[in-house]
Amino acid sequence: MLTDTKPPVPDGTDVTELLIVITVIAVALIFDYTNGFHDSANAMAGPIATGAIRPRTAVILAAFLNLIGACLSTAVAKTISGGFFDDQLITASIILAGLIGAIVWNLMTWLLGLPSSSSHALFGGLIGAVIVGAGIASVNGWVIVSKVLLPAIVAPLVAGIAAAWATRLAYRITRRTPSVHTGTGFKYGQAFTSSMVALAHGTSDGQKTMGVITLVLIAANLQAAGTGPQMWVIIVSALAIGLGTYSGGWRIMRAMGKGIVEIETPQGAASGAATSATILASAHLGFGLSTTHVSTGSILGSGVGRGAEVRWSVARRMVFAWLLTLPGAALVGGLAALLADQGVWGISALLVLLAGTCLAIYLLSRRHRITHANVTDSHEVLVLAAAAPTTVYPDDPRLEAFPDPEKKKKKAKKPKLKSAA
Repeated sequence: MLTDTKPPVPDGTDVTELLIVITVIAVALIFDYTNGFHDSANAMAGPIATGAIRPRTAVILAAFLNLIGACLSTAVAKTISGGFFDDQLITASIILAGLIGAIVWNLMTWLLGLPSSSSHALFGGLIGAVIVGAGIASVNGWVIVSKVLLPAIVAPLVAGIAAAWATRLAYRITRRTPSVHTGTGFKYGQAFTSSMVALAHGTSDGQKTMGVITLVLIAANLQAAGTGPQMWVIIVSALAIGLGTYSGGWRIMRAMGKGIVEIETPQGAASGAATSATILASAHLGFGLSTTHVSTGSILGSGVGRGAEVRWSVARRMVFAWLLTLPGAALVGGLAALLADQGVWGISALLVLLAGTCLAIYLLSRRHRITHANVTDSHEVLVLAAAAPTTVYPDDPRLEAFPDPEKKKKKAKKPKLKSAA
């Protein structure tokens, strides 16, 4: 007698869980895309500011090297997928909430031109969502401290000191060389070191989305615990961060290239070398390092090494944004976890809110656009278009389009004719 060997039909719950996993993976790739354009300034702000590389060429080069770098290592991805949290207590909806917290924080800081850390936004969003959704006991505190918090303090200091000494050494070695020759040589050097930063950024930040997707697959029992990212995860994550980098992120690029200090080619080459060395070493050790912190520390250090005027008010504002990133993203991630915990309708509402927030931020950014054509025009990043004509920057070429109306009136006055004697 024949037995019925038809495969079991999945019930509604299994289908729903699969759809949630697919949704989380899609949102993780959206975060990866925002990470690309938010952090593209880490590599290319310097060479664009000095004219070593043209803006559009710079982002194409950075996009390609980010893609390659993301495929070179998986140490950071394994740390995220198997070290930060208790895999047994994590669900796909919790990870979705954490990703939404990271995306919202990334877009807000991008709009304001603040080079905050995409990595810390991701970690903060996930920590907040995990605490609300699974309890504080599911967070491995020591791993967070040793792999995230300590490197966040030490790495920018190390990179800044190294950049300061390298810049001072570069100027001392070439002080008797004609500036024509040194300028050309350092431009090539800056192009090389910035390319190394882009490659290092891929090896570090490109892996973080791989780790998140792997964590989702483990939480959904679609992958064994303790295993690294699969090949398709590596490929799609690398493509997403590469495409994000290609889109430019010009608002952050203006802030880093012009806002902190006026960069010359020798200090740009020195800061790029310090940044790439620090990031590559940290990625090899599996640290969840912020490439933004390292790049900013190197630029500050190079300015100090050259004796240039550093805009410390801008630097303080950036540090303030750094300090707010982890708790701010954690707060958004925790609130999102409360909504995601309500089931399918909660997750649907969360996605609608995310789409609305992204659209609102995009429309605000259009009121004062920054593109490859005007990224080096000024050091300010404005949000409201009304601020543009009334804000005066003496060295801003854009102001030639807004002539002073008082001067216009004076020029329009006809000279008085002398009366005949």
